[in-house]
Amino acid sequence: MKFVAFERTKQGTGASRRLRNADKVPGIVYGAGTPTMIELDHNALFHALKKEAFHSTILEMELAGKTSQVLLRDYQLHPFRQIVLHIDFQRVDATTKITKKIPLHFVNEENSPAVKTDKCLVNHVVTELRVQCLASALPEYITIDLGELTKGQSLHVSDLKLPAGITVVTQGKPNPVIVSTSVVAEEEEAAPVVVAAAAPAPKAKKSEKQNKK
Repeated sequence: MKFVAFERTKQGTGASRRLRNADKVPGIVYGAGTPTMIELDHNALFHALKKEAFHSTILEMELAGKTSQVLLRDYQLHPFRQIVLHIDFQRVDATTKITKKIPLHFVNEENSPAVKTDKCLVNHVVTELRVQCLASALPEYITIDLGELTKGQSLHVSDLKLPAGITVVTQGKPNPVIVSTSVVAEEEEAAPVVVAAAAPAPKAKKSEKQNKK
């Protein structure tokens, strides 16, 4: 993905406030030299942040007529308004080794024996992984094929087929669960409702005139 940034000369709280009032977002680009202060168009950035690729791939930043590769590192949102307050990027090149969270895309779940035959529920325990690799090898996402998943089976990090040069950085458990299956509890059959027979209506009493006849 490509985006356009502009050089920012003024710093400080007041300068940043004026930028935001003008629908601009203050930011910084660091790495590979002196940090560069930048500003971006707020609306364009806000829509870009909604795209998965903007968070997990190498980006092409155009600044002062030159294009460089950067990686989104951090951004700040207003606590309750849809406003981006600040954004950070890191310069990278093909030899830069990076650590980054990558989303997981699950496919063929509905065709697996666990779902199709045994009617199991598939639990996505983890939806993203922190990986380490060269910037040139960073994938946009990692696809996990669940087509062979069976009842009672769990997939761990060690079961994944990762692209070449990608290493998963685990924290805590050395081989965490990515996907698990569970059997859906069958609903108890509803007890038949017994309808009591209605009592016969009492016969109407004959009037005195009818009795005299």
